[in-house]
Amino acid sequence: MMPPVFLNQLGLVCALGSGKHAVAQALFATAPTGVASHAGFADRPLHLGVVTAGLVAQDALPKALHSRNNALLLTALAQVRPAVDAAIARFGPERVAVVLGTSTSGIGEGEAAIAGHHATGQLPASFHLCQQELGAPAQALTHVLGLAGPSYVISTACSSSAKALASAARLLRAGTVDAVLTGGVDSLCRFTVAGFRSLDSVSEERCNPMSVRRHGINIGEAAALFLMTREPGPVRLSGWGESSDAHHISAPEPGGRGALTAIREALTRAGLSPERVDYVNLHGTATVQNDAMESRAVHALLGPDVKASSTKPLTGHTLGAAGALEAAFAWLTLVDNPQGKLPAHFWDGEADPTLPALSLVKPGEALGRPVRSVLSNSFAFGGSNAALVLENA
Repeated sequence: MMPPVFLNQLGLVCALGSGKHAVAQALFATAPTGVASHAGFADRPLHLGVVTAGLVAQDALPKALHSRNNALLLTALAQVRPAVDAAIARFGPERVAVVLGTSTSGIGEGEAAIAGHHATGQLPASFHLCQQELGAPAQALTHVLGLAGPSYVISTACSSSAKALASAARLLRAGTVDAVLTGGVDSLCRFTVAGFRSLDSVSEERCNPMSVRRHGINIGEAAALFLMTREPGPVRLSGWGESSDAHHISAPEPGGRGALTAIREALTRAGLSPERVDYVNLHGTATVQNDAMESRAVHALLGPDVKASSTKPLTGHTLGAAGALEAAFAWLTLVDNPQGKLPAHFWDGEADPTLPALSLVKPGEALGRPVRSVLSNSFAFGGSNAALVLENA
């Protein structure tokens, strides 16, 4: 029998705030916060999930690794640093791995450098190509912590950090390492905003998942970082499933077959029957095709009564960080939550009649008992699907 793996510590920063307590308070609130109108990322203000909390200094990093992306990551790390240092002392630096997901890395710094070159004919002295490398977040943590174990980044668009958690669990189960710093990070930049706008997928207002009036995403930024070990902790990552639609470069397979495959695999690995899922954190992007596909998959496998919500109206879609951030929300739902408060589904309440009905969580809704299990879905361009099951340990 494979050993269980646990999410022992959690550090996070997103549009809802910085740290477990601040984020939990906003996550379970009865009115939406986080996403708001911001200028500077497009030709007009858009609703975005911008991190407004202070970020830690990057003095411990070489200049070539300085970026907003890595500042977000180091802010999450600072919240769990004592436990991480203790794990390194206990197991040794070669037995601690780093497995992260990202899609932007330091693209924002590249944008600023290109603008500087356009204005002056020279790249700024502060710019280095390493800032843009997808592996830069893992390099940053490895450097700061003095680690010598496996260190890598997965970049599969919006499933990146959910897949990173699955990959971290496999390292632990294989006995390759004894602890993994795992999660995801993505920072806002004009490049990603422009890319999604070119697909007519960006909403100028707070996004409206599952509504008949939904018309696109809000983009956000975040970092979420777990210390994962085989040592018992408050939350167990009991299941994960991955699949690939290979249907279209950006559109999901309409029937949700790939999503169903990933969810079934996650539940099977967890040994959890569908009726035992207490809550589903939907991918819930508020795009026409994704919401249609996901609602069909969830309804077909879990039925109409399982409690479900999308938290993207609060944080925006944090792309490569979304899987880890929403796993963090699952963690907060499972830990120190005796009444079983659930993250609300903020929308206009106008259901799309062409979609199967789901039991979307109302503001202030709770189970009246501790939450035992959470399913978290992540679906990406290219039909890259990932589902995680987290359980109260």
